[in-house]
Amino acid sequence: MTVTAKDRELLMVLSEDARMPVAEIARRLGVARTTVQTRIDRLCDEGVIAGYSVRLSDDFQNSLVRAHVMIVLKEKALGAVVHGLQAIAGVSAVHSVSGNFDLIVEVAGQSVSELDRIIDVIGELDGVARTQSSVILSTRFRR
Repeated sequence: MTVTAKDRELLMVLSEDARMPVAEIARRLGVARTTVQTRIDRLCDEGVIAGYSVRLSDDFQNSLVRAHVMIVLKEKALGAVVHGLQAIAGVSAVHSVSGNFDLIVEVAGQSVSELDRIIDVIGELDGVARTQSSVILSTRFRR
């Protein structure tokens, strides 16, 4: 899989708005419409583009109460804990990390009480030794 500089430009435009018409993408990149469509098809075929998803507005994201939950795992519990985290509504991302914690989980809820419930469910997963949470007060910028 070879990703060229022009492919990276295309991916940046798609990450801004994946619903942008191919003709508009072509105009922004300074290439032919067929070139853009061919590149998109190739990037999909090669697995670089795995799919498309909904990006929530900043207003909606900012209305959520969000936190990072740092997790220390019990021995050999990674698979079971990750599987358990996938089943929890409100968990948006799970990162393996180095340092004092094994995982950092991004969570969000409509209210403090919902966030509290989600964090409690995470702490009760079999294989979780302990957690530490940091509520996100504000987001200075997002890319």
